[in-house]
Amino acid sequence: MAWKSRTRSLQVFDTELSADTVEWCPVPLSHNILACGTYQLQKGPDGAGEEDAAPSRTGRLYLFEFRQEGCMSPPLTELQRVDTPAILDLKWCHIPVSEKPLLGMAAASGELRLYTLSDSQEGRRSLKALSSLEVGADRLALSLDWSTGRGDSDVRVVCSDSAGCVSVLSLGEGGLTAASQWKAHDFEAWISAFSYWDTQLVYSGGDDCKLKGWDLRIGPSSPTFTSKRHSMGVCSIHSNPHREHILATGSYDEQVLLWDGRNMRQPLSESALGGGVWRLKWHPTRQHLLLAACMHNDFHILHCQQALEGSGGACPTLASYILHNSLAYGADWSRLSLEEPPPRSPPTTAEPKKSLAESGGHHLRIQYESPTASFDTSLEDDAGRYVPEGRAAPPPASGPAAAPAPRPDADAPSLSCLLASCSFYDHMLHVWRWDWTPEEAGGSKGPGDADQAGALAKLTL
Repeated sequence: MAWKSRTRSLQVFDTELSADTVEWCPVPLSHNILACGTYQLQKGPDGAGEEDAAPSRTGRLYLFEFRQEGCMSPPLTELQRVDTPAILDLKWCHIPVSEKPLLGMAAASGELRLYTLSDSQEGRRSLKALSSLEVGADRLALSLDWSTGRGDSDVRVVCSDSAGCVSVLSLGEGGLTAASQWKAHDFEAWISAFSYWDTQLVYSGGDDCKLKGWDLRIGPSSPTFTSKRHSMGVCSIHSNPHREHILATGSYDEQVLLWDGRNMRQPLSESALGGGVWRLKWHPTRQHLLLAACMHNDFHILHCQQALEGSGGACPTLASYILHNSLAYGADWSRLSLEEPPPRSPPTTAEPKKSLAESGGHHLRIQYESPTASFDTSLEDDAGRYVPEGRAAPPPASGPAAAPAPRPDADAPSLSCLLASCSFYDHMLHVWRWDWTPEEAGGSKGPGDADQAGALAKLTL
């Protein structure tokens, strides 16, 4: 059976300040809530006496609600914006705390801030400040992770900072308290993360090109391992919540490495994605799917089944989202179920091609073919209609053919996912969907479908 993989833009939002982190809420009944953080470096004005002035880093925290109310309404609604210090990372706690969703923020002020998601008097949801703690003076908080990835009720936070330190914080009735802090890396500690299967284990990665493990039971006097397998700064780590011992790491060296935590001498697989891998996110329910934000090389969805089963080799790319025009930083999966089927191109006569200006503000579909013709990326108009681009599909790239990909899961005939991503200098937030479905056999194709045939994914079992 052939398979078809498509990414489709649903909405684009201008965050005004440079966007670098997005997070869908994982708590039930709040899966439609999205947070986005921004980071803006404000230099002092030109002139005498300003050369030594410290730059100001400002940010803004956005809160959105995603609604499925029909194809004519923008699905994303802004609920709130809060001016803050520049935001380096956002993460929702995986479980409710005091019956409310909880959002953590790593700020350029050196603080870890917590916000609760509450219902306002007007019936709209909003974030309210709960607690904050400075992890150190004259440093930036760079990342955070919660210990609750598999529902652990012992709520703790790990945070890394620009001084190369890692901090573990506890959350009690009085707010955040520091449990431990240690010097983990020679330069910036870009990333820190819990093992979701054993939350006494912590991982960290830094600009010293080292990936390290720490056991909180024996203290941070020395790491349990130090890996120099990455050749540049390590900036992304994510523990797989579905497969014990499995860890994904990304680096400025443009590689994604998959590891078995019981043997950190050699990775299970290595995948070259290009552009520097800033964030990695395992799918919330599908153990083999990994989302990568690759700075200079867009956003990609990898299928890691063969690598996790021990066959080695690079993980095939199932889909790419390439509609951003700047550094690809933030990306996340939503747990929200997409009830509506993906829009289909109607078998009608081709519509005349329009420019964006002529379309009256509607989003036109732009279709791209991947170099291996294994997926397409498209931007639909507001009604989900296909607008022909009036060009033939480019020929497949020369070189070895892409490895055939398996089905989404043995018991799943298709898969539809909602995602969000953001890019830095163009300050854009995109909400998009990815559909992975069986190719329909037989049936007639209209003129609109014929134009896109060359770009449809055909992933053969």
